[in-house]
Amino acid sequence: MDEQNEVPVRRKRKFGRKALRFTLFLLFFIVCLAGGLVFGYVYVGKQPLEEAFQPETWVHVFDLVFAP
Repeated sequence: MDEQNEVPVRRKRKFGRKALRFTLFLLFFIVCLAGGLVFGYVYVGKQPLEEAFQPETWVHVFDLVFAP
């Protein structure tokens, strides 16, 4: 008898939370990637900050890593 008197439980919409969580994760990932890039290139490599974000720098690094 108790089963007939129970109010059906509505499912909460969790899409907004999942989208927010995913967006925050991507933002955190990008911030960590940029921070690691700056730390490694500027502090460890002793290079100027301006060069860390130039595409030519990373083409050169790519060529060094994958050179035959």
